[in-house]
Amino acid sequence: MLTAVFTVDPTAIDGALLQRAAAVLLSGGLVAFPTETVYGLGANALDARAVRGIFAAKERPAYDPLIVHLADVGDLGRVARDIPPLVSDLAAHFWPGPLTLVLPRCAAIPLEVTAGGETVAVRVPAHPVAQALIRAAGVPVAAPSANRFGRLSPTCAADVLADLDGRIEVLLDGGPTVVGVESTVLSLVGEPVILRPGGVSREALEAILGPVVVSERPVLPTEDLPASPGLLLQHYAPRAPLILYQGTPAAMRAALASAASLHQQSQVRVGLLLADEDLPFFAGLDLLVETAGSAADLETVARRLFSALRALDAAGAEVILARDFGVTGLGLAIRDRLTRAAGGHVVEAPPV
Repeated sequence: MLTAVFTVDPTAIDGALLQRAAAVLLSGGLVAFPTETVYGLGANALDARAVRGIFAAKERPAYDPLIVHLADVGDLGRVARDIPPLVSDLAAHFWPGPLTLVLPRCAAIPLEVTAGGETVAVRVPAHPVAQALIRAAGVPVAAPSANRFGRLSPTCAADVLADLDGRIEVLLDGGPTVVGVESTVLSLVGEPVILRPGGVSREALEAILGPVVVSERPVLPTEDLPASPGLLLQHYAPRAPLILYQGTPAAMRAALASAASLHQQSQVRVGLLLADEDLPFFAGLDLLVETAGSAADLETVARRLFSALRALDAAGAEVILARDFGVTGLGLAIRDRLTRAAGGHVVEAPPV
């Protein structure tokens, strides 16, 4: 099967192209499409067979649930039940946008979507192409990230093709994504809990809800089923093993330099994921270096994060040493992605 690539201008959407893609969804096929966070791999969320196709294309285990995407908050009753009143406030502030809510599943949503669980993760994406596709199809669209399971999420169409070319029917190329990390997942089953930090910061949620707990315990495949995607210990990973370093900027730089030197002595090709401010400290060294942006500009870091890791993989890094970006604002989501990319291999850099 060849993947058909339709180039779509988000500012002037070709309705005929979207109708063709929607027809693929309604016939049980798979369509990759841009959201504001990352590219998603969509199937008709009401069609169990189509949803199983997502798992097959991604080689995704059936225990990892999917997010259901809606065109409008008014469609929420099609996929969820017992919707608490605070959803209205959250939707007014953050939908369309990178916030996913975990709610009780309604009977129309197949258990394949929820990995057998009785809750469903749902959001309204902000990207105009995603909105147009869902409206054209007229059905909720289940869509995880459009990549092989566990690998780096795609932030442009080329990333999707690198992983899924020939495995899916259609790819809508709407250009690079603007957020770059996945949505924040907030469980509203009981007290609000952030299951996965993402494109909506903890601070923004707390401005509406008051203090919100962040669940920091990763889920292992041998344990209870996760309530949302992105909760496994090993996820969002480059091909090269990654080690995350935390601490003050000076401590991280010293630890990264020391670790890089040790790896080089073992003839290991080292890749570094840095902030712009780190570059002068590593000038002239024989290392593969990618920066995600300034540590003071976390929106740019989030947007570039996965592409920088892909670049290190493509350059032949045999190990990637990454610096942390803190926990303020989008820093919490960036730390979450890097921690999972490292499979929990995190080093606290000693003070210098």
